[in-house]
Amino acid sequence: MKVLDLQCAQGHRFEAWLASEAEFQAQRDQGLLVCPMCGNNAVEKLLSAPRLNLGNHTQTETAVAVPNDDALVGLQAAWLDLSRKIMATSEDVGMRFTEEARKMHYGEIDERSIRGQASPSQVQALQDEGIAVLPLALPDAVNQRLH
Repeated sequence: MKVLDLQCAQGHRFEAWLASEAEFQAQRDQGLLVCPMCGNNAVEKLLSAPRLNLGNHTQTETAVAVPNDDALVGLQAAWLDLSRKIMATSEDVGMRFTEEARKMHYGEIDERSIRGQASPSQVQALQDEGIAVLPLALPDAVNQRLH
């Protein structure tokens, strides 16, 4: 088995264990490889740099700062946890989001935590009216158990 470092089109990094490069290509082409954070199936294999032992050859190397994989995994786990809490403590009003937000803002209904869908222009209109809304892209993985 090969452990491959993968990344979705949204920039989320994750690992996959596959039998071969051909298996990776086949699963990717069939849309079977899916990002556990957002469900995006536009997945690419990241470059890996194997260590090459070239003897005692010394050379000045250029230092490049890269994000620590552990830090990225920790941030992704924290985002999933926060997303699950948002899901558990808010009501999904779906496409009625802008309507419900306005009713609460203008005192027509009691305030409560809601979530739902709104276009960028609808979000901007709510904000222009002084209605506090926060666009969030909740990952699909909040409804799944990750192993």
